[in-house]
Amino acid sequence: MTLFKNQAFTIAHADDGRFEGAGLRPFFEYRDLGIKDATKGGYGAHVIRAVPGMESPGTWHSHELDFQMVYVTQGWVVFEYEGQGEHLLRAGSCVLQPPGIKHRELRHSDDMELIEIISPADFATQEEDAP
Repeated sequence: MTLFKNQAFTIAHADDGRFEGAGLRPFFEYRDLGIKDATKGGYGAHVIRAVPGMESPGTWHSHELDFQMVYVTQGWVVFEYEGQGEHLLRAGSCVLQPPGIKHRELRHSDDMELIEIISPADFATQEEDAP
């Protein structure tokens, strides 16, 4: 077994964190958990929350990455995945999105919050035609 050993110790506390709007989607805010810096970009993790009153345009897209996991901590969100259909994720739901899968976020509750873990931390996103 090969382990990723290029890591530093890090802790992120909610009361020290700041949500920022600068992220992949303008209808979400993002709070970095420090994993990108601690792994020198090998992995990334952040908390994503909905911006109340803003809706998703439902744009199909895909990501060039090796790993993407989403765990919903609060509220709900509906994703649609190529070949898998629509899925309602609610608090406690977890999804592993395979590399390159076409997907889109359709709608979410105003109180939606989730944790996303990715590898690598920086990755390309392409808009896609509907499957």
